[in-house]
Amino acid sequence: MTPRLMHWFLGVRVLVIGLFLGGAIVFQHKGSTGYLWVELRCLYLLVAAAYAQTLVSLLLVRMFGPARWLAQLQIGLDLLFATALIHITGGIESFFASFYILIILSGVLLLSRRDVLIVASAAAILYGGLINLQYYRFIPPVPGLALPLEISGVETLYKLFINISAFLLVGLLGGLLVSRLRLSEHDRQKITIDYEELERLNRAILANMTSGLIIVDRQLCIRSMNAAAEDMLCVVFEHAYHTQLSRYFPDVTLLQDGQFQVVSRGEGWLVDGMGNRRPIGFNTSVLTDPAQAVDGLLITFQDLTNLKEMEERLKRTDRLAAVGQLAAGLAHEIRNPLASISGSVQLLRENEALSPEDRHLMNIVVREADRLNGLLKEFLLFARPSPPHQIWFKASTLIGELADLCTADGRFAALEIQQNSPPGAMIYGDRNQLQQAVWNLLINAAEAMPEGGRLELAYRPLTRQLVVTDSGPGVSEALRQKIYDPFFTTKDHGTGLGLATVHSIVEAHGGTLEHQPGIDGGATFLISLPV
Repeated sequence: MTPRLMHWFLGVRVLVIGLFLGGAIVFQHKGSTGYLWVELRCLYLLVAAAYAQTLVSLLLVRMFGPARWLAQLQIGLDLLFATALIHITGGIESFFASFYILIILSGVLLLSRRDVLIVASAAAILYGGLINLQYYRFIPPVPGLALPLEISGVETLYKLFINISAFLLVGLLGGLLVSRLRLSEHDRQKITIDYEELERLNRAILANMTSGLIIVDRQLCIRSMNAAAEDMLCVVFEHAYHTQLSRYFPDVTLLQDGQFQVVSRGEGWLVDGMGNRRPIGFNTSVLTDPAQAVDGLLITFQDLTNLKEMEERLKRTDRLAAVGQLAAGLAHEIRNPLASISGSVQLLRENEALSPEDRHLMNIVVREADRLNGLLKEFLLFARPSPPHQIWFKASTLIGELADLCTADGRFAALEIQQNSPPGAMIYGDRNQLQQAVWNLLINAAEAMPEGGRLELAYRPLTRQLVVTDSGPGVSEALRQKIYDPFFTTKDHGTGLGLATVHSIVEAHGGTLEHQPGIDGGATFLISLPV
């Protein structure tokens, strides 16, 4: 029982009382004063009492809510009201006996099955008792009401049987109806609760899915998307609604000859609202309406940027390992003959009988042998770096020493060098190897800015990252996948082992080396150490 139902009941009660008693009063007032009608003042008093009791019930509902005891009290008062009405309108001759049936039906709406049966029994008892008391003249007639002097016993018994049977039958049927109504209401509430719970669960799943979901119509116009799709597309749904799917998936074909293409697993490119391209994996499934007609297409997609980068790192690691093994073998095979050549030429160069031209040629041989020996050392450092001896040391010390090296090196003369390291920040790693790795990055940055520029060296303790940022020309998209390859260089005098060596050192520490475009141009390299 709800407050609204109780209010409706009281309102209908006022309407019914007004219709029945108001009609009786009008009929009496026009002069049709048969012997069954009481004086007008009795009806006025009864209507006033009924309306006053309704106002009291409304106040009680506001104070206590739609309590069960309040509904029981109201039905009980209505039974007494109907009994009084039947008494003053002629008892067995009153046509208001049907009021009991209305009261029983009211109980069907407000009370339980047990209470409805009690109401029907109470109506039968009250009506039967009133008629018996009238028949045996135990209650006096209402003043001004003309009653027949004799009432037939058979007629009395017949009316009692008809009315009481009607009351009990309505009560039994009403009780069954109450049970069915309560059961149906319980099932409806359960279904409603289950549906609401399912809807909440569905919203939570869609909101927390990492995969993007997009629903398009038969014209490939976007009709719906989840939060993950909004994040990957860098757009809110209101702006993307009814937009062609090709705006964000230009390379993906999902409609051919008027039919949706069902893709179990495909890859393509996404262009977000900012114009950035990123690789995606996707699959599609057809949506149908209740009539099994094709209604749209569901596209589920994932951002493969991190996966592709991981694949590329694995491929690069495999290439570096293969080249490293080859380089190590060649270095050992070349180093011994090279030492013999260099030593022999140095001995020959000590001969005083050599002509200046021969001595000059021997000096070239010794110099190039030394350069080749240095290259072999780089090969070995790249191919077989020694296991890092990791200790805790201050980040500011490492950055300060590297800044001093930059100041003393002529290649950094035209550069503005900035260093940033929070006081007390500590690094766990091999100090010498990390210094070598960062120094290689600094040299690359300096050689990329021969005309001058800005060079920043920093350490970020929250992410445990050593960062080198320059304002040079940066690394083009075409070269980003090659810069870590051994022997790849864009410089005339480079060996192509600088970044490969950095990558090898960082990998030995269990970290990662990442390149990002600089905010103001240039390039940013991040050495991320494990936590």
